[in-house]
Amino acid sequence: MTERYQSPLSERYASKEMQYIFSPDMKFRTWRRLWIALAETEKELGLPITQEQIDELKEHQDDINYEVAKEREKLVRHDVMSHVYAYGVQCPKAKGIIHLGATSCYVGDNTDIIVMTEALKLVRKKLVNVISQLAAFAKQYKSLPTLAFTHFQPAQPTTVGKRATLWIQEFMLDLEDINYVIDTMKMLGSKGTTGTQASFLELFDGDHETIKKIDPMIAEKMGFSCCYPVSGQTYSRKVDTRVANVLAGIAASAHKFSNDIRLLQHLKEVEEPFEKNQIGSSAMAYKRNPMRSERIASLSRYVMIDALNPAITSATQWFERTLDDSANKRLSIPEGFLAVDGILDLCINVTDGLKVYEKVIARRLMSELPFMATENIMMDAVKAGGDRQELHERIRKLSMEAGANVKEKGLENNLLELIAADSAFGMTIEELEEKMDPSKYVGRAPEQTEEFLKEVVEPALAPFKDDIGMTAQINV
Repeated sequence: MTERYQSPLSERYASKEMQYIFSPDMKFRTWRRLWIALAETEKELGLPITQEQIDELKEHQDDINYEVAKEREKLVRHDVMSHVYAYGVQCPKAKGIIHLGATSCYVGDNTDIIVMTEALKLVRKKLVNVISQLAAFAKQYKSLPTLAFTHFQPAQPTTVGKRATLWIQEFMLDLEDINYVIDTMKMLGSKGTTGTQASFLELFDGDHETIKKIDPMIAEKMGFSCCYPVSGQTYSRKVDTRVANVLAGIAASAHKFSNDIRLLQHLKEVEEPFEKNQIGSSAMAYKRNPMRSERIASLSRYVMIDALNPAITSATQWFERTLDDSANKRLSIPEGFLAVDGILDLCINVTDGLKVYEKVIARRLMSELPFMATENIMMDAVKAGGDRQELHERIRKLSMEAGANVKEKGLENNLLELIAADSAFGMTIEELEEKMDPSKYVGRAPEQTEEFLKEVVEPALAPFKDDIGMTAQINV
């Protein structure tokens, strides 16, 4: 046991991969990569920096002397300058050119962009696995009729696979959004204390054309296509808002999916995975609670609300820089990612082991199908010479009688027997039962499912085929 608070996001929900992306080690290693990129750029543009100094920086890029930085920070109370000092202790020859011309946001903000981009890529990897597994599920059950619901009341039949395409489509919208955000992420670059690059104007003796090359060169060295063209001291906090909104969108899609699974599990039609030794309730040993789907919903609500933090922070920034973003940003961005990471691991786990109870599905559908078949029955009777208005009234009354038998007396639905006994329809019970093939009432659900998977989902997943096939372990 420990006497200090531990975040459930780290202890219970998020993967090691996502936790590392937001770890201090990832941050400080990225700082050193940025200092190397800055020094190389300045050397290439003509400042008196030697290759020997660059090589020394690279030699100590990853063996960070954390204790030196920690002790220095106690003295100077500045994390960036403490790490500049610690790096200089390891690199005495390059000591004087580390962080040359830059402000703290050069490493802080550029690292935030790099970290968020890496985190978005991990989120996307897991998202495409959820979509892929749901696509396989939809394909397998594309033709299995099931009772559809509007207002959670029985409606026309659909298929189990077609229903799954509704979940997929929501996640596909998230994939479009995350692709766009990843593709348009830009670095801050090195623009100085108010974004004017005044320090570089001094370093490069007022050579504007040379200074214009700094940001593109740094971006390229760090794996980005470009930097934001203008900024204050920081990149616009609107970027954090865009990122958080993508996470919130994924959370909303996952929440909707988990709601449907929980309702289906209540109906005993579809269940999330339930392990051999899993306990559903401390009191009721027979229970099989949908704990994974409930956890998806719980974490998703957190992420959707968390997205308000960057939005409010973005809206309240003052002029070129204010520091009231810092504490909020340190919490809202990492925790939003850690929570979404946990959500997607749960989604991967659930979609990988969904259990479909076809006999329960068929029984519920067949109990309602006679009501849904009345339109076809009436039309066939009209074709045989019956009066449409008279038949409509008769079938309405018979439906009410059958409904009362089910709801008030607890009997089986006997609508077909009632119709067969009414001479106005001229049909035997055998003829009526022939009309009870559920596949006749699902419309184009199987075809829609097949077309959607082939024409929409497969092309969207194709660029990520090497990422597909991952599994997810649930900690608790």
